[in-house]
Amino acid sequence: MEKSKLFAFALALLSIGNVCAEEVDTLKIVDVEEVLIIAAPKENRKLRELPNAVTLLSQQDMQAAQVNSIKNLTALVPNIFIPDYGSRLTSAVYIRGIGSRINTPSVGLYVDNIPYIDKSAFDFDYSDIERIDVLRGPQGTLYGRNAMGGIIKVHTKSPFSYQGTDFRIGAGTHNQYNTSVTHYHRINERFAFSAGGFYDYEGGFFRNAARNNDKLDKGQSVGGRARAIYLPSENWKLDFNLSYEYSDQGGYPYGLYDKENGTVAKPAYDEESSYYRNLLNAGLNLEYQAQNFILSAVTGYQWLRDRMFMDQDFSAANNFNIEQKQRINTFSEEIVLKSKPNRRWQWTTGAFGFYQSLHTDGPVLFHRDGITSVIEGNANSVFDGLASMGIPGIPVMHLSINNGSLPVSGSFDTPTLSGAIFHQSTFNDLFVKGLSATIGLRMDYEKVKMEYNSAAATTNFNFSMKMGNPANPQIIESQGLEGNAAYLGKESTDYVQLLPKFALQYEWNKGNNIYATAARGYRSGGYNIQMFSDLVTGVLSNSMMDAIMTDPKFSKFAAMIDQMKKELPEVSDATKYKPEYTWNYEIGSHLTLWEGRLLADLSAFYMDTRNQQIAKFAENGLGRITVNAGKSHSYGAEASLRAALTTAFTVNASYGYTYATFKEYATNVKVDGKTEEINYNGNYVPFVPKHTLSLGGQYVFRINPGHWLDRIQINANYTGAGRIYWTEQNDVSQSFYGTLNGRLSLQKGNGQIDFWVRNALDKDYAAFYFESMGNGFMQKGRPIQAGIELRCRF
Repeated sequence: MEKSKLFAFALALLSIGNVCAEEVDTLKIVDVEEVLIIAAPKENRKLRELPNAVTLLSQQDMQAAQVNSIKNLTALVPNIFIPDYGSRLTSAVYIRGIGSRINTPSVGLYVDNIPYIDKSAFDFDYSDIERIDVLRGPQGTLYGRNAMGGIIKVHTKSPFSYQGTDFRIGAGTHNQYNTSVTHYHRINERFAFSAGGFYDYEGGFFRNAARNNDKLDKGQSVGGRARAIYLPSENWKLDFNLSYEYSDQGGYPYGLYDKENGTVAKPAYDEESSYYRNLLNAGLNLEYQAQNFILSAVTGYQWLRDRMFMDQDFSAANNFNIEQKQRINTFSEEIVLKSKPNRRWQWTTGAFGFYQSLHTDGPVLFHRDGITSVIEGNANSVFDGLASMGIPGIPVMHLSINNGSLPVSGSFDTPTLSGAIFHQSTFNDLFVKGLSATIGLRMDYEKVKMEYNSAAATTNFNFSMKMGNPANPQIIESQGLEGNAAYLGKESTDYVQLLPKFALQYEWNKGNNIYATAARGYRSGGYNIQMFSDLVTGVLSNSMMDAIMTDPKFSKFAAMIDQMKKELPEVSDATKYKPEYTWNYEIGSHLTLWEGRLLADLSAFYMDTRNQQIAKFAENGLGRITVNAGKSHSYGAEASLRAALTTAFTVNASYGYTYATFKEYATNVKVDGKTEEINYNGNYVPFVPKHTLSLGGQYVFRINPGHWLDRIQINANYTGAGRIYWTEQNDVSQSFYGTLNGRLSLQKGNGQIDFWVRNALDKDYAAFYFESMGNGFMQKGRPIQAGIELRCRF
């Protein structure tokens, strides 16, 4: 957005900034869990009293650090890295060397206690969020599958705690606009509700050199949330939550990367890539308070429908594209019984189950150039290799396809059924006062199915052979031959997992403890549906060889042609990937010092991982797949500090160190047409920063009563991560980098006007890198942004 427009917008906001009137709270370090009473169906104590590494972010923390979505949590939480790339489809969360780019997530997400099973739904708007809790390390005993790296718990505002109407409107550079309004109303002591909506628009940051320099990543989203809480009696609580969000955005601004000089070309796609998503979530939390226990029943439903269109050769060439559509319906139910707090024996026991139906259509369309370079090129390179061997009698062969385009269809149903029972007990004041022991066990069962129907359109092609004297060769040719390829069938697999946890903890005073924990976590296995484009092109190649063999003109060469056919793997072997397992060993401490003015959280960990799931592109570049590495391990340390130096000045810092390497990982790759084994033992695990760092501060200038302002608040925050290796070969990486963010807030009563900046130093860094079809592609991080925002409560 032009500077003059931004200035005019600022004047407009200043003119209405005094409409709110109520005094704001005095600034101090407070225990977020004491101030905000949030129902936790499984925990018996506050999170900082548990034997676990945890970070709590209040609404004020999120405003200060400009947390607008899950991807803004990078480095704010020690050892967490969520690269901001692609689109809202991609939310790759990494904690302590554990992470996932595709398929099942390795970090769980809960919103108002409802699990989000598929990470296609992880990236959503945070306009009405009250608090975020991040628990690091495996949480499998209480939370099950896909919580092996940790869990992120998001809580929306309660209409019993908040009253009035929250209004927000803002604008920023790069044509960024946003607004939201939510009303919170308590009818009486038993019923309260909230309802609101939002709209966000982004003009984009990256231009497409192949399409008139149009913005690649512009987009918009709109949605809303409603919540109702009913207390029919002193013992019962019903909490209903409903949200919907629609997103429509461009994306995937990947530029060709030159390894020799380290430069990134401007993104240049001949086709416009895009992503849209409809996301609906509904949840019902029922809670019953008995004399000696608390009963919770949490029911969740999620509906997701989306479409991703990607120019999958990532170039200006007209080769091929993919259009992937998903339809997801997820039902979950969890029933938990837990003891009342402050008991010598505290326990939690429960059962959990979910069913997810996932239908995916992922057709790949080869254009004329793609047919020539990929299908014809692969076949003719084999023929040319034979001719170059100089074997007597070997003819010169050539294949040409007549299709102007070639669609490869793909329709997949991959339902998942899961059930679990779990129990965890904590024995307090064991032998001595303050010493506690925790032991827990979960049994998880999961069944995954895949029904597939993938086929290539009928391929019409010509084939010729040249033999004899090159000056006057004998030519045999045939036109209008046809090849067909199809895969139709089903696969299924199931798993039973035992997830134990053991912990010892010693607590002294209030808010001070040390602990040692050992816990096991796992991430479920499944099937690579994007592998089918690779499989179908292999079957198509063999089908074309069969068509040549059955042509009478080439009958005497049938044996030779038959030897050129590819050896195809079984569908199960080619598409299936195994579950990933990890043991986490951790020691740590939560400290409340300096008369409550300093909060410190410290931890050190070691994680031993088996069958680590690694994301990569298929050999022909027609889709991403998950493969299993043998073993990896990671170890490191984490520290978070928050201090009130004066009543006006607070500081915070967090640091994470992770050393994650492969112990056993070898894979086969093709080098100059030959298959070779490459050993990655000792290499760093990709997408895991060695260091994460966050430094922040807040200073408040209080204004004398009667002034047009109550106070001026300044926030500054520096976050950094690195070194990050992008490949298993460790040949491309991003060194440590940091971005500086700031916010100046002018506050009057319940209103405030914020002037903000992100990446104030305009740091140039890589947000994402991958390799496909022998080329490397990189997405750069977002440049400097600045803007203004009005927040007000009526």
